[in-house]
Amino acid sequence: MHETSLGQALCDYLTGERIEETSYEDCRQALARMLVQERGYPREQLRPKVGIDFLVDGKPYCRVADLVAYAEDGRPLLVLFFTAGQPGTFDREIVAAARLLPGGPAPLAAATDTREAVLHETAHGARIGSGLDQALPRWEHLRELASSHPAPVLDESRLERERRILYTYSEFIYASCCHTCPPKPSRA
Repeated sequence: MHETSLGQALCDYLTGERIEETSYEDCRQALARMLVQERGYPREQLRPKVGIDFLVDGKPYCRVADLVAYAEDGRPLLVLFFTAGQPGTFDREIVAAARLLPGGPAPLAAATDTREAVLHETAHGARIGSGLDQALPRWEHLRELASSHPAPVLDESRLERERRILYTYSEFIYASCCHTCPPKPSRA
């Protein structure tokens, strides 16, 4: 299944902006509400739909992260993806995205289908949590967890490999839905 427009607009929980309602947007909104209301994340430290822009063979490409949690100083701590399939099947993709995140790398990456979740540290790509409670830590634990798993700055050769990995996984997903929902380059 791929994300499709439902032909209506809704109010984004985090930004208050009117956004297009899609088949997955209600899940994104629920995740944002859960992080704020149940996990204690300050609303202003979360950003929805963060573009990860890069070039592939000289052409602009963008993969969108559903939510990113930032420290007070603006550093990304956690990148979060909603998945329409089993979260553990997206491990390598979410780690590559965290390594390429603007202002990053983010030390932590998580995927969830809203029932199950997995959490990775991005330095080595190791899984460090599963289940909603462990993989989506409370705000007061997130900063300590991120500090205990610092993400190294990667050299250009390694960044290029991460771009190829993220591109390949993203295109594999989007190719399975008849090219109706591919990521688009963000506007600068």
